Parts: sequence; structure tokens; C-alpha cells
Amino acid sequence: MTTAFLGLGSNLGDRRANLEAAIEALDWGDTRVHARSSIYDTDPVGGPDDQPAFLNMVIAVATTLGARGLFERVVGVEIALGRDRFNEVRWGPRTIDIDILTFGSTVIDEPDLQIPHPRIAERAFVLVPLAEIAPDLDVPGMGRVADLVERVARAGVRPV
Repeated sequence: MTTAFLGLGSNLGDRRANLEAAIEALDWGDTRVHARSSIYDTDPVGGPDDQPAFLNMVIAVATTLGARGLFERVVGVEIALGRDRFNEVRWGPRTIDIDILTFGSTVIDEPDLQIPHPRIAERAFVLVPLAEIAPDLDVPGMGRVADLVERVARAGVRPV
């Protein structure tokens, strides 16, 4: 079993229901959700100026899938919940966004899959909920989550 941390976000439709549906769709068979952060209302980062605020959270999963298998599961869940990665604006509005933040101590740098997530250390909307459930997690090549979260501005990240 490998523990992976996933960042979830939604800013279209019923945002909370989108997050819950994603968690339910991920939590079966060879992948089980074993921790989840609180939900945070967050200002969009990048993308169009006029998009609505996101709801963001982080979950921990235990899985027997490999990193690529988990990525395929994540993409399948996004598609099932209405995300169209090929016809959307980068960092734009979406019904659901699921990012693999870490996958055990694995480091992957491929065109379509980068683990740990390359912008994890810059994003309070990821680090604040991640620190809530895994402050001592060591992000390969970046450091301990509790230390990383102290280096980011938390403005725009509000508990729900």
C-alpha cells in the first residue's frame, strides 16, 4: 500500500457536492480514503480574473495502484464529473480538479505526470489543508509540509 495525497478543487456548480462526489468515486476497491482536511473557500490563482472562488481540500488515500494507475483513476473521475481537460482555459473554472500532490516518496517527471506536484510549495490553497492532515509529511525535494506552509501567504484561503 502506498499513501498518496490528493488536492481537490471545484468552482463551478455545487462545489461541495462536486468534492463529495469525487471522494466517493475515488474511495473503492484498491484505493481507500483514510483522511480528509476541512474544506476551504479560496481565491482563484492564475486563469481568468472573473472566475468564481474555489472550494479546496486535501485527502489522503491508501492504494495498491501505481502512480500511473492512480493518475488514470483521477482523470476518469474528473471526466465523469464533467471536466474537459482538453477544452478548458488553463487554471480556469472547472467542476472538479484533482491533483496528485505526493505518492509515497516517489518522484516522477513525465510530460503528463509530475509527482510531487510542481507548484505544491507555492500554493496556500494546497498547503493549508495538507498541513491540517499531514504536517510532518516530507515532500520529496521540497521539505516538510509544516515548514512549507509557513513560507506562503495565507490570504485568500478561508475555512468554510
